[in-house]
Amino acid sequence: MIEQLRLIIKSMRPKQWIKNIFVFAALVFDRQLFSMRAFLSTALATLLFCLVSSLGYLINDLADIEADRKHPKKKHRPLATGKLSKQTAIIAAVLLAVIVFPSSFLLDIEFGLILSAYFFLMIAYSLWLKRIPLLDVMIIAAGFVLRVAAGVVIINIDMFSPWLFVATTFLALFIALGKRRAEMALLQEDAGDHRQVLNGYTKDFLDQLLTIVMSTTLMTYCLYTFSSPISPENHGMMLTIPFVIYGLFRYLYLVRVKQIGGAPEEILLTDRHMQITIGLWSLTVIMILYFL
Repeated sequence: MIEQLRLIIKSMRPKQWIKNIFVFAALVFDRQLFSMRAFLSTALATLLFCLVSSLGYLINDLADIEADRKHPKKKHRPLATGKLSKQTAIIAAVLLAVIVFPSSFLLDIEFGLILSAYFFLMIAYSLWLKRIPLLDVMIIAAGFVLRVAAGVVIINIDMFSPWLFVATTFLALFIALGKRRAEMALLQEDAGDHRQVLNGYTKDFLDQLLTIVMSTTLMTYCLYTFSSPISPENHGMMLTIPFVIYGLFRYLYLVRVKQIGGAPEEILLTDRHMQITIGLWSLTVIMILYFL
């Protein structure tokens, strides 16, 4: 029983929960970080997003067992190895659904609708949309935007800069395209056999898209620092731009030069340069928005 529980938790991919930090964007950028009520509401919303993400991962692994067994890394997943039975995974998925959806609507009706939309979008992605070039990465970006939107509704923000939504969209696209580029580098000529959508991409095409999207990400973030209604009048948020530039460059370096990036969450957990950059950016944002 304990071993099966451990395998279920592994299949829930807790390492990828770091993506749900985007739910906190509204809390931080609306200067409500030190409001206990807003913080607790956002933390609970983030937890529910972690659980619904895990529900999606379980369903995805159930649908892709045979394909995962042919993948050099995914073949080690509990369902692909056979250590975790399909029946156990289905029971875990049902229990998660019973917990997550009623809780989300009890927390806030609008939040419940956004979380449900996110779930059905991810299911559609897992079953169909991930096989369509370009649409696959756009769906991933939409998932990040929904995370930010969930953070907005949970603390009832009236004025939230649309540029932050746009910057989030392009940042998510940048990360998703980098993931596809890294997968092609890892799988080489067998890429299409392991992930069908990779047949619709080439490395040169992905490199061009990465360049375009990186530039647009930086531009939209800069526009946010200039135009946000809650930014200091002295445009102090501009001081965070160098960290964003270095973070984008660093990710592109890891994807293009080091040929890694197939698991972006692992970069955040292991790359010291990225960790320091994000830490300094976060500290600078808090200092400017809350203390200057």
